Order: sequence, then C-alpha cells, then structure tokens
Amino acid sequence: MKVAIYARYSSDNQRDASIADQFRMCRLHAEKQGWIIVEEYSDHAISGASLLRPGVQALISDATRGRFDLVLAEAMDRLSRDQEDIAGLFKRMSYSDVKIFTLSEGEVSHLHVGLKGTMNALFLKDLADKTRRGQRGRVEAGKSGGGNAYGYDVVKKLDGNGEPIRGDRTINEAQAEVVRRIFRDYAAGKSAKTIAFALNKQGIPAPSGGDWGFSTINGNPKRGNGILNNEMYVGKIVWNRQRFVKDPDTGKRQARPNPEEEWVIQDVPELRILDDALWEAVKARQARNRLARDENGNAEVATVHRRRRPKYLFSGLTKCACCGGGYSAISAALIGCSTARNKGTCDNRVNIRRDELESRVLNALRTRLVDPALFARFCEVFTQEVNRLRMEGRTNVAAAEAEIKKIDRELDTLLDLILKGGAADRINAKMVGLEQRKKEVEAFLAEADDPPPLLHPSMAQLYRSRVQGLYDALQSQDEEKRTEAADIIRTLVEDIVLTPVDGKVEIDVRGDLAGILTLSVQTKNPAGGAGSSQVKMVAGAGFEPATFRL
Repeated sequence: MKVAIYARYSSDNQRDASIADQFRMCRLHAEKQGWIIVEEYSDHAISGASLLRPGVQALISDATRGRFDLVLAEAMDRLSRDQEDIAGLFKRMSYSDVKIFTLSEGEVSHLHVGLKGTMNALFLKDLADKTRRGQRGRVEAGKSGGGNAYGYDVVKKLDGNGEPIRGDRTINEAQAEVVRRIFRDYAAGKSAKTIAFALNKQGIPAPSGGDWGFSTINGNPKRGNGILNNEMYVGKIVWNRQRFVKDPDTGKRQARPNPEEEWVIQDVPELRILDDALWEAVKARQARNRLARDENGNAEVATVHRRRRPKYLFSGLTKCACCGGGYSAISAALIGCSTARNKGTCDNRVNIRRDELESRVLNALRTRLVDPALFARFCEVFTQEVNRLRMEGRTNVAAAEAEIKKIDRELDTLLDLILKGGAADRINAKMVGLEQRKKEVEAFLAEADDPPPLLHPSMAQLYRSRVQGLYDALQSQDEEKRTEAADIIRTLVEDIVLTPVDGKVEIDVRGDLAGILTLSVQTKNPAGGAGSSQVKMVAGAGFEPATFRL
C-alpha cells in the first residue's frame, strides 16, 4: 500500500511543530500497517475553509497520476473544514481509486463526509461568532478590535496567567508625526499623489513597509480605510463597519459594508493624534472633491468613486516591465507608467500612444494568436480533458443505473419472501430502506450534468473569423456593438507588458487561453455558457498563456 501523508495547521494552532507532530503520528501508524510512505504534503498557517492551498492541490494532482493508493491524515478537518470541499475531495480521490484514512475516523466513507463535514462547517461558524464576540468586547473596553493601524504600536503585556492581553495600543510618535504631516499637507491643498511622492523621495516607509501610493492616503471614505479616514486619529474606534464573505470560486475574501446602525463606536481619547480643527478641514476638502457643481451652482454627485466599464479597450491590462505597475493616461493620447508618476520609484519614463498600442495588439490577435502549432496543442489537450470528463460522468451514471436495477431485483426478492410468509416487519423495514436509496439514486440521475461539449473541428477558423468580426464591430458606429465587442476582446488578453528599449516601447502580449478557447467553442456568448467552465478548467490545467512580442 503506497501512502501519502497530509498535515496542516491554521490560526487555531499557530506553531510549526504541529506539522511535525502530525507527520510523526501518521508515520507510526503507517509503519504498524506495513504501508510505504511515498510523499508528505503540508500547508502551514492556512485555513481549512478553502481547498486553494498549495499542499492539498499538489496532493490532488499526484493522486490523479496514481502516485499512491491512500491518503493518511490526523483527522478530516486537516484536509478541509468546508462541506463542499471535503465532498469534492472525497469524490476526486474515489475517482482516482485513492482511499482516505484518518487517525481519528479510520477509513473515510460517505457517512463521514456528510456528518463530519457538517460538524467541521459548524465549528468554523462557531469559531467566527466567538471571535467577533471577543473583538466586540475588546472594542467596548476601549481596545483595538483587529489589526494595528499606522501611527500606533501594539502593547505586549501578559496577564496573571501568562496569557497575552490583546487590543492595547500606544502612539508611535515618529509615525504620528507623519500622519499629522499628511493631514496638514492635504488640508493645505496638496494632492494625495504629491504627498506620496514626497514621502517616497525622503525614504519614509509606508504602512506596509514599501512605497507610499495615493490610494494608501486617500483610501475609501465609505469603508473608512486609508490614512485620511481613520477616526482613531481623533480618538474614536469604529468597529464592525464592514464584514467579509469568501468568494466560493476564488477563495478570496470580499468586503461588504454593514448598516451604520450596526457599527460600534468607542471613544479612546488617549489614542488621539490630531485635533478636531485639522480633521474637519480635511473632511471638508474631501467633501468638495466628491461633489461637482451643475450650471446653477447646485451640488451633484461626482464620478470620483463610481464603478463603470473600462474607459479604453485595454484599461487595466497594461503593465510596466520595469516595476510591474500599471500604465495610465498622462495626456489625452499618451499612456505611461503610473508608478513612475505617482510614486517616483520607477525610472521608466517612456510613453506610448494609446491608439498605437490598441492597433498593434488587435492586429496581433487577428494573426499571431492563430498559430497552427499552438492551436494543434489546444485541440489535443482540450480533447483529452473532454474525454476524461465524459468517461467520469458516464461512469457515475452507469453505476447509478446499475444500482437501481440491483435495488429492483432485491425488492422483488423481498416481496416474494413476504408472499411466502416471511417475517414481514423486518422485510418491510429493509424494503423501506431500499426504496429510499432508489429515490436518492434517481434524483442523482435526474440532476446529472450533460456530457461536456465536443471540440469543434474548425476551431482555428472559427476563432479567426470571430476575432475579425469583433475587430470590424469596433469600427462600427453602433455604440452598443462597439461596447460588446470590446468586452469580448478583453477576455482574450491576460495582460500586456510594456518594456522601454532605446526610447521606444516593446509590447509583450499574453493571450488568455481560456478566453481564446471559449471564443472558439461557443456559438453565441463567448463569455459564458455551458462549455465555458470546462474550457477554463482545461486552459488552467497545464497551459501557460500564449506570449508573443510585437
């Protein structure tokens, strides 16, 4: 029996020794059983609420290649605490003929996945509730409810039992003087960009330890982040302004604002850095910046933080090769490195006309991305993945259909036993169980996904013709057609890297293979549809984005 061991610790057990302890216990068990350990996987200080962990992803990848027969872990919650993820992991391992065994539960079955998965999910929710309750208690006691803010130091003290006392802060005078300087300069009319540029020039580290940016200073007034919006500087702690929810697709946390009546505000005069007059002067200037005037002099909401479509075709996709920062408009026609102009920490001052950039990239999309060898590789890997998915889906469906036939035979046998005078109570109980199982299997068959779409034999030709059609649509006088075409074309580009060479700009375009494949296999809506998720999975499984230089 070839075995892979998996170990993990998270915020509920912050010590690397935990990994070594889990490995040691699993090795001892494997030795007693006579199993051969072929690999050990681990994730350090990562929550079990998501499968987006390097260790468990490597485990899944090696399982599909048949490197081992069994996964050994201390407990199921080391593998995952999320119900959906543990079920998906169990399904993947079953498909690869790999069993899961834990020291706590033994061999993991469907019953463990259902019951323990629910218990682990409830544990996470209970832990979150207790954490928030503790944070609220600290805030109401005049202590910090979360991370530290720029301008303050964490006070490290222990209670009578040797446990750390959390939430105490003290003013960092050096950083506090930087905060006062930022507020004075902003109130005097300087922009956040100018302030950030000056701080970087003097080598003053930003809150993150890197370079200052204007967004670090401006922040978002509604969310209360950024130097200019931190009310702790005037002696107030505002807690529960927002909550975080996890995106099920990416595993990343997304901030959502809470109603103002749910905020908890606590006065902490000992942490005041600014006087009220300076704070109010900054707030007044922020209000003027967020408001514009119509022709009658009446205030109307400006477009400062308004969400909108990208203004230009490749907005947000262009990057500087020197510093990794984005390119932004420096005039009506030119774009340049925003880091060089906003922070002063990049030496790239070479600009390029926006219309020239768009023309070169669009021409490349029409020609160079439709390389025969590249598309041959696309077709090969795409077909392999589709065939694998079809086989997997067909295997599960065939097994379910065979189980229904078996249940029907058993029901017929039990009915014959009743007619022959068998123990009716026991037979009836078994028949009820079989009928219930039959309903579950029939429900699975009813909800089973259709097999993924087959690859179109003229994929390259379809891609070329559709990109040409999109290119023509961009020249259309119809605003709706131009907007739709631009949105689709943006899905074909991963990013555009601009490199200054001898006073000119060289362009490296990374094509998004998922977008290219999707455009080739869809008939109506390239940005979505039944085949889109399959295409994105194929493009992410072993492909590197296609890169070419213009």
